[in-house]
Amino acid sequence: MANFKFHKISNTKKVRYISKPFKNSPFIVFLHGFMSDLEGEKPNTFLNFAKKNKISFLALEYSGHGKSSGKFINGNISKWSKETTILIKKYVKKKDFILIGSSMGAWISLNQFKIFKKQIKGFLGIGAAPEFLENLMWKKFTKKMKKETIQKGVFQLKHGDYEYPITFQLIKDGRKNKVLNKKINSKIKVTMVHGEKDEVVPVSYSRKVLRLFPRAKKKINIIKKGDHSLSNKKFLKIILKELKLLI
Repeated sequence: MANFKFHKISNTKKVRYISKPFKNSPFIVFLHGFMSDLEGEKPNTFLNFAKKNKISFLALEYSGHGKSSGKFINGNISKWSKETTILIKKYVKKKDFILIGSSMGAWISLNQFKIFKKQIKGFLGIGAAPEFLENLMWKKFTKKMKKETIQKGVFQLKHGDYEYPITFQLIKDGRKNKVLNKKINSKIKVTMVHGEKDEVVPVSYSRKVLRLFPRAKKKINIIKKGDHSLSNKKFLKIILKELKLLI
């Protein structure tokens, strides 16, 4: 994989990232999903694509994710969005960039528009999951699950082979990060890629994201037999094709 580095955000917090700049080139900024990291196929694929085409690249692991410092249970959308903003300001600086947001990364991407509107020249969402905490988790919790989350502050949510510690502060913070009610008037290309067989996030979420961009050149690609992560070679090929069209 890449040459990982650490960016010190505070005395106690450092975030692991990859930055590969090329002179006079725009950036691709990749934002991973919930409880994910930069060790997977997607970040690797985008980094290799960027290197091959001499396009600058930035990706980070939010605090509590991957090898970044901090506990996952102390993180939330506000913190992870802020860390993303800090690293974009530091490494992308004033250059133009294209955002790739995978799952929760699409939510964090949408939070960047209010800060970098003029610099963002394109947006690619993969299984986009804005506002998933309230709509896809909390609303589906039973009374018992909600009670435990509120009383203990955390609920261990089992999903497939994974266990997600869902904190009440994370749910509450998600409510402060509503993005699906705010139009973004950027005249850019916005492409959503979503697996037809995504059992985690419904395809309707990608459509909701597209509705936020009344002036954009919009496209949705629903991948036949595609799952949520879209990380196998065949699916990544399709995603790279869409990325080329964005650039």
